[in-house]
Amino acid sequence: MDVSIIIPTYNRLWSLPKAVESCRYSNCAVEIIVIDDGSIDGTIDWLKQQKGIVILQQTNWGKCWAVNSGFAIAKGKYIKFLDSDDSIAAGAIDEQFTIAEGNSSDIVVSGYTLVDENGKQLSQHIWVECDDFIAQQLGECDSSHYSAYLFKRSFIEDIPHRPDFAFRDDRLFVIEAALKHPKVNVHSGYALVHTKHTKSKLQLNQGMQKTVQDYQHLNLYKKVLAQLAEKEELTDRRKKASIKALWPLCCWIARHNLEDSISLLEWIKQLDPDFTIPDKGLLGFLYKNVGVNNTHRLLKIKRSF
Repeated sequence: MDVSIIIPTYNRLWSLPKAVESCRYSNCAVEIIVIDDGSIDGTIDWLKQQKGIVILQQTNWGKCWAVNSGFAIAKGKYIKFLDSDDSIAAGAIDEQFTIAEGNSSDIVVSGYTLVDENGKQLSQHIWVECDDFIAQQLGECDSSHYSAYLFKRSFIEDIPHRPDFAFRDDRLFVIEAALKHPKVNVHSGYALVHTKHTKSKLQLNQGMQKTVQDYQHLNLYKKVLAQLAEKEELTDRRKKASIKALWPLCCWIARHNLEDSISLLEWIKQLDPDFTIPDKGLLGFLYKNVGVNNTHRLLKIKRSF
């Protein structure tokens, strides 16, 4: 088997058929693995009527458990992860497979196309060339979408999707892969069709889930930067790349815990003593003239009304 495509799904029967269909019609040998995470919308009945799909079923334990189950039985030399509300661009599987085989790639990266739920193209995001794959994944510049990547199975077999970082598992997965210094080659196109829709998405959480997501995001950076520091690979460039993600996170955390936000800002200043608050406009004016702590207090008071 050349490529295994792992598709976790939960109540996505409105989009799953399109995702599955986009995995077919390749010249290389493709295995489609769909893991139904306890759907109640008829997903399993639809799957059982299809041909050429490896089906797994579990109770609603979440995406990480589903993906790990799919990976455990995957037979492909290469792996592609696909959300069930997205699809793979026509020809991309063969193109990425050819690049991987011709260059002994650990990862083949690519850009992606963003469409609305009716399939109308909204934008295209070409792969951004960067000479530090770790810095890129930490936040220095756009790193595309991990479903646009093709991974060599043997290279990622020791990197699970981690349930304790469930709301940020995609990001942590790719960063962990980057820490292994992969041989990366570029597919100069758009391998993924990513859908922006009005239905719920895992990465668009509210309330308590948003709070958990923010703290998982923060702990992700604490974990990764500690590993880089231990290996003496935490360069100034990678610190500044991380701050690009940590500063917006600091503002988000301020919405529900001011003290934790202040602690995060102190860590940012430790990473880069020359850090200056990048915001412009009224928010930037407040930061500069009344201070970070008072600005966050004002924002917290405002949002309580």
